[in-house]
Amino acid sequence: MTQRHALPRYLFGAAAARTGDEMSGPALLLLGVAATGTATTGSALLAAITATAALGGPAVGVLLDRALRPGRVLATVLAVYAAGLAAVALLLGRLPLVPVLVLALGIGLLGPALSGGWTAQLPRLLPPARTAGANAWDAMTFSTAGLVGPALAGAVAIAAGTTVAVAVSVALVALAVPVAWSLPARERRPEPAPVLGELVAGARAVLGNRALLRVTLVTTVSIAGTGMVVVSAPLLGESLLGGPERGAMLLSVTAVAAVLANLVLARRPLPLRPDTVVLVCVLAQAVGVVGLLLAPSAPWLILAASVVGAAEGPQLTHLFAIRHREAPERLCTQVFTTAASLKVSAFAAGAALAGPLADLALPLCLAAAAAVQVCAALVHVAVRSTRSPRSARRQRSRR
Repeated sequence: MTQRHALPRYLFGAAAARTGDEMSGPALLLLGVAATGTATTGSALLAAITATAALGGPAVGVLLDRALRPGRVLATVLAVYAAGLAAVALLLGRLPLVPVLVLALGIGLLGPALSGGWTAQLPRLLPPARTAGANAWDAMTFSTAGLVGPALAGAVAIAAGTTVAVAVSVALVALAVPVAWSLPARERRPEPAPVLGELVAGARAVLGNRALLRVTLVTTVSIAGTGMVVVSAPLLGESLLGGPERGAMLLSVTAVAAVLANLVLARRPLPLRPDTVVLVCVLAQAVGVVGLLLAPSAPWLILAASVVGAAEGPQLTHLFAIRHREAPERLCTQVFTTAASLKVSAFAAGAALAGPLADLALPLCLAAAAAVQVCAALVHVAVRSTRSPRSARRQRSRR
C-alpha cells in the first residue's frame, strides 16, 4: 500500500466494514421477524450479536497486538465475521433457534475488530504529523456507517427481502477483507507472552494511565446516554414529526451533523488539547438532549438533534487522538478493542434502561439521558489526568 493511497484505501475498508456491521443488526432483526413472524426472534438475534462484545474486545485485541502483520489477522477476523453472518441467515428457520443464537453469540465476539481493530492500525499507516487529520476522517466512517447502515438495511429489505439485506451486509464486510490484508506490518514481531498476562497488561494500560482511564470512563458513560436518545427518537417523531417512523430522521440528522463537524475538524483542527475537547463535547451533548426535551416544534427538535450530532463527531475524533497518544504501542489494539466493547455494552445498557422510562414518560427518559451526559462531564472533572512522559515525547515529535 503506497503512502499516497494509504489513507483513502484504509478509509474505504473501515467504512465498508463498519457500514456492514451497522447494517447487520437491523438486517438480522428484520430477518428474524420475517422468518418466524415474531419480534422476539428478531430482538433475540440482535441481542445475541451484540451481547458478547465486551468479552470479545480484549481477546481480539491480544490477537492483533501479538501479530507481526496485524492486518492479516484483522482480514481473517472480518472473513469469519462475514461467513458467520451468512450462516445465521441460511440456518434461521432450518435449525432450532437456540443453536442459531449460539452462533450469533460467537460472531458477536469478533464485533470489536470492526471498530477498534481498524483504528489501532493508523499509527503504522501514516507519519505522526498526519495522524490528527486522519483521526477526524476515521471518526467520520463511524458516523457515516451509523447513518447509512440502518437505512440501507431497511431499504434493501423493502425492495428485495430481508435475506438480501443480510447478504448486502455480508458483502460490505467482505469488501474490507483485502484492504485489511494489505495493512502494513510491524517493524519487528512483539515478544511472545502468556495470553492471560497480555489481557492483564491491557487492563493495566487503561487503568494505570489517568488520561486513558478518564477518557474511557467519560465516553462509556456518555454513550449510555446516546442509547437512551436513540430509543426516544420514535416517540419524539410521533409527538412532533407526525409519526414514529419519522423519528429515524432525527438519527439521520445527528449522523449528518457529526460528519459535517468532523469534515470541518479534518481541515481546521481545534487549538485545544483533545482532553478538553472531549469535555466540551459531552457538555454540548447534554445541552442538545435538553433541547430535545424542551423542543416545542419540529424545527427546534431538528436543531437540538444537530447539536447532539455536532458534539458526538468531534468527541469520537479526539477520543481516538488521546488513545493514539497514550496507548503503549504493543498494547494499542487491545486498548482500542477493549474500549470499543465497553462502549457497545454501555450503549445497550442505556437503551435497555430507556425503554421502561420512555413507557412511563418520554420527558423522564430524556431528562435521564441529559443527566447521564452531565455525569460523564463530572467523571471528566473527578478523574484528573497527568501528562505522561509518552504524551510529552509524542507532542515534541510532532512539532
